[in-house]
Amino acid sequence: MREHGRPIRAARPDEPGYAATEDGYVAYRVFGHGPLDLLVIGNWASNIEVITEHPSMARYLDRLSRYARVICFDKRGAGLSDPVPMNALPTLEHWMDDARAVLDAVGSESAALLGDAEGGPMAMTFAATYPQRTRALVLVNTFARMLRAPDYPIGMPEETSEKLLVEWERGWGRGDVVLPLSAPGVADDPQMQRWAGRYMRLSASPATATRIYRWVLHLDVRSVLPSINVPTLVLHRADNRHYRVAMGRYLAEHIPGATYAELPGADWYPPFVDADPVLDRIGEFLTGDRAETVDDRVLATVLFTDIVGSTDAAARLGDRRWLDLKDAHDALVRTQLERYRGREIGTTGDGFLAIFDGPARAVRCASEIASAVRTLGIDVRAGLHSGEVELHDGDVAGIAVHIAARVMALAGAGRVLVSGTVKDLVVGSPIRFEDRGEHALKGVPGRWRLFEVAGIDSGQP
Repeated sequence: MREHGRPIRAARPDEPGYAATEDGYVAYRVFGHGPLDLLVIGNWASNIEVITEHPSMARYLDRLSRYARVICFDKRGAGLSDPVPMNALPTLEHWMDDARAVLDAVGSESAALLGDAEGGPMAMTFAATYPQRTRALVLVNTFARMLRAPDYPIGMPEETSEKLLVEWERGWGRGDVVLPLSAPGVADDPQMQRWAGRYMRLSASPATATRIYRWVLHLDVRSVLPSINVPTLVLHRADNRHYRVAMGRYLAEHIPGATYAELPGADWYPPFVDADPVLDRIGEFLTGDRAETVDDRVLATVLFTDIVGSTDAAARLGDRRWLDLKDAHDALVRTQLERYRGREIGTTGDGFLAIFDGPARAVRCASEIASAVRTLGIDVRAGLHSGEVELHDGDVAGIAVHIAARVMALAGAGRVLVSGTVKDLVVGSPIRFEDRGEHALKGVPGRWRLFEVAGIDSGQP
């Protein structure tokens, strides 16, 4: 007879291990050696064997492990853990047993819980049921109930959920199907499509995935919320199209003393997409240390973009078509920001503000954006400047920001204009410029020599 919670073998560092439950085995993996234990309860579709194969996911876990011992596991029915019988479904109780078994196996008496997406209901139920084992609760892009009810008008209509399940089963294992809903910012990235599709296939079969997802859609833990008495942080993407922002607000309103933060963007899965703002908030909440988000002055290259003639286009197309076009534009821009390691600060009407830690990447990103959006029948103008900026709570300030905005305002349709500072910093790169002369920049002292990106030579680093 297996001993509940005991590992069948001690896991080697950074290698999966197995914890015994009363009726099966649960696979787990530990990252880092921080003083705080952090149990990650994420999307049920997972596979801890290959979880770090994407560099951005490895970085995501590394950020968490700077201050915590990060404990991940595959819930029953997914990944390396025991399967769920075809004639049965898991329950929240089963999944909580899995969590307790894993904590016992790694010798953790108390842990903070990170409940992400479908992992949220389980994390909330665990926190309410085992407060003595829960130091804190972080909920990211999650929900108490998914389906609409007379007393829960923010939920998904039943008929919509049935259509979703049909598409879910048909598209299982295809990143190009799931990413437009879960991570529109990278939905057009072929590499991300391949990774997401493979990760899904290694998590579960289409039949198992659909059965469990149907069950997840019918969860309702609203009655649990008033019983959560641990420090709680609720983080939600403002434009999340699946787990609507109202669902995050509902959690914060019904969990006693919860802290709520709404972050820009729509991406929620994979969790590492545009993760820095989320990770910053989590680190500060769990440790009280603002080391990751401390107000600081750094050298950065600031990028502004703007759609040319957006007012005329909106009038010509009408509201619905214009909004669809703008959504497509936003997705293309975010794909390039992710590709070139840009950090989105926010949107500015019909454009974006982003910063980069390398000016050559910033110029390449701006050029790719200008080229990519032409496929939509629109043009953008882009302006860049490198200088010292102040980082504060996810925002950026300083004279360099104003200069970049003024440079962008002087750029022509489909053109990328940079300050002389940017040009000087990319000397030796294959980027070619044309001198556009000296200009006065509104509100900025002196005259500034500007250069237009004329091309990027191929075959060079």
